Amino acid sequence: MPLVTSKEMFQKAYEGGYAVGAFNVNNMEIIQGIVEAAKIEQSPLILQVSAGARKYAKHIYLMKLVEAAVEDSGLPICLHLDHGEDFEICKSCIDGGFTSVMIDGSKHSFEENIALTRRVVEYAHARGVVVEAELGKLAGVEDAVKVDAKDATYTDPDQAVEFVERTGVDSLAIAIGTSHGAYKFKGKPELDFARLEKISQLLPNFPLVLHGASTVLPEFVAACNRAGGKIDGAQGVPEDMLLQAGKLGVCKINIDTDLRLAMTASVREHLMNNPGDFDPRQYLKPAREAIQNMVAHKMRNVLNSSNRL
Repeated sequence: MPLVTSKEMFQKAYEGGYAVGAFNVNNMEIIQGIVEAAKIEQSPLILQVSAGARKYAKHIYLMKLVEAAVEDSGLPICLHLDHGEDFEICKSCIDGGFTSVMIDGSKHSFEENIALTRRVVEYAHARGVVVEAELGKLAGVEDAVKVDAKDATYTDPDQAVEFVERTGVDSLAIAIGTSHGAYKFKGKPELDFARLEKISQLLPNFPLVLHGASTVLPEFVAACNRAGGKIDGAQGVPEDMLLQAGKLGVCKINIDTDLRLAMTASVREHLMNNPGDFDPRQYLKPAREAIQNMVAHKMRNVLNSSNRL
């Protein structure tokens, strides 16, 4: 089975009132943990690669690992570029076998964002690849994407309609209060569900995307800190809010930080409890299982995507 696009996935998710998880991948163990969870849960799946991941692991290694995952699992997997900052990286991923790309022109003016997105859409659609874009800016840090809280802006519903119409984009990442990284909220977590509902009403049957949507699960933060880590005051998006977003037109929810925390907590705990271990397989095997269990929980209880294949 070849890699698939997210087009049919999103249509089914919109109609079913659930979201598809888009999980960031950087190495073999992360990919294996995520895919095994999807296989057990029978959940649709998007594996996504950031520019930082491509620099770290190289495009060809990630492609071959994902191809191996498809062959091994038999699952319909979409491979997506997360936060492509310019036309060149989107073109490279399209030419290199990705089935979906995100062009993030949110740092540009509205008109420049439209022009850049339209250029990527034209190139991608001619080659059977789908495109996600972003309107509004999320605060926080993710790889090379850094936005101060004062510069974060929520998505304007009317602009969203014009943007989609003029670009022909396939899905749209919106800003309603989530942020990148492990420190998403200083006070009480809040998402602008009224804004989400309005955008969804103005763009019926159109897939919306939520970035920066890790929950920063407290048990992983605590485990990291117990084993010598220093992750104080970390706070993410409550899982009930993500479940609600999936019922209001959000068809894709991005999860990265929770993967990092699950893996790091497991590795830290293992090495603290087994100081004599030095074989990477000894601590990466339980780390892979930690990712699998966390992803299965997300699919079953947060995304509501289990048994949707």
